[in-house]
This record gives sequence, C-alpha cells and structure tokens, in this order.
Amino acid sequence: MFKVLEINGTMTQSQIATKSRLSKRTVRQALDNLRDADTLDERVSLRDARKSLYSIPESRETDTLANASD
Repeated sequence: MFKVLEINGTMTQSQIATKSRLSKRTVRQALDNLRDADTLDERVSLRDARKSLYSIPESRETDTLANASD
C-alpha cells in the first residue's frame, strides 16, 4: 500500500485498490493503519467532496529515499 502511493503519488481509495489489486475493504483497513501511524496524508478531493485523496507526506518520501541510498 505504502509503495503504491510512493510510486503513483496522490490517489483515491478506489484507485489504490485498482493499482494494488487488493479489495476495497483491505485497502480501507491499510489506510486506517497508515493514518494511525501518522505515515499518511488525507485530504478531501476538490473534484468530488465524497472522496478522500491519500498521499505520503514529503518528509516520509525523503526519509525513504535517504535510507535507500545508505
């Protein structure tokens, strides 16, 4: 899940489910876990206020890249 967002950037829950080939329920649970761990940004979609957009905070992306180069 984290990797899908890291590679693809900001996405909706449905887009994540499609890209990852996981069920929407599994994606929802994983998003809840990432949100609880403060490793996820969530905001309301301006195109459709019924949907949320999820992304990895920039500081997390920087940390991940720095660790990969070590």
